[in-house]
Amino acid sequence: MSEPATVIHMDDGKAPVAAPAAASSYATAPAHATSTTSSAAPRMTRNGLPFLLRSGADGFRRCLAVIDFLLRVAAFGPTLAAAISTGTADERLSVFTQFFQFHARFDDFPAFTFFMVGNAIAAGYLVLSLPFSVVGILRPKATGVRLFLLVCDVVMMLLLTAAGAAAAAIVYVAHWGNRRANWVPICMQFHGFCQRTSGAVVATFLAVLVFIVLILMAACAIRRRLH
Repeated sequence: MSEPATVIHMDDGKAPVAAPAAASSYATAPAHATSTTSSAAPRMTRNGLPFLLRSGADGFRRCLAVIDFLLRVAAFGPTLAAAISTGTADERLSVFTQFFQFHARFDDFPAFTFFMVGNAIAAGYLVLSLPFSVVGILRPKATGVRLFLLVCDVVMMLLLTAAGAAAAAIVYVAHWGNRRANWVPICMQFHGFCQRTSGAVVATFLAVLVFIVLILMAACAIRRRLH
C-alpha cells in the first residue's frame, strides 16, 4: 500500500480568499442585531400604551368620553345636595313666647325657589345624560351625540349660573345686610338657615365648574373629529 501524499501549503503572502467573507459576516451581525433591537423597541412602547390610547385619535376621544362620564357622576352629587339642602331650609326663631316667632323658609324668597328648581333640573339632566355619555365611550366617532350633549351642557351651565348668582345675592344680604336700604343681617339669628343656603350656593358653583370642563372637553373632541 502506498502512503498518503503529504500536501505542503506554501505561504505566498496573500490573504485567504474566504477570510474577507467571514469578516464581513461578523461585521454585519452586530448591525443586524442592532436593527432588530431598534425595531422591537417601538413595538414594546406601542404595546405598553394604555388601552384607550392605542388607536390614536379614536382612543383620545374615548378617553375624553370616559372622563366625561365620571365628571357627570361627580356633578350629580353637588346639584342634588344643593336642591335638597335648599328645599329643607326652614328655621323658626321664638321671641319671648312660643306664640311670637320669626320664620325663615326657602320659599319666602323667590330667588331660593328658582335656585332649588334649577339644581333639581340639573341633577335630573345629569342622570339622563349618562346613557349618551356611554354611547360616546362605545362609539368615539359619534359626533352627533357629543354635539347634542354640548348644547345641553351649555344650557344647564347657564341655568345653574343664573340660579347660583340669584341665591348668592340673597345669601350675601342675609349675612351682611345693607345699611343704605336699612336691611339688617339675619344670619346672626337664623344660623341653620344661612348654613344650608350658603353651602348650597357653594355646591352649585362647583357643579358650574364641572359643566365648564365638560363643555371644553366636548368642544375639543368635536374639533379633532372634524379635522
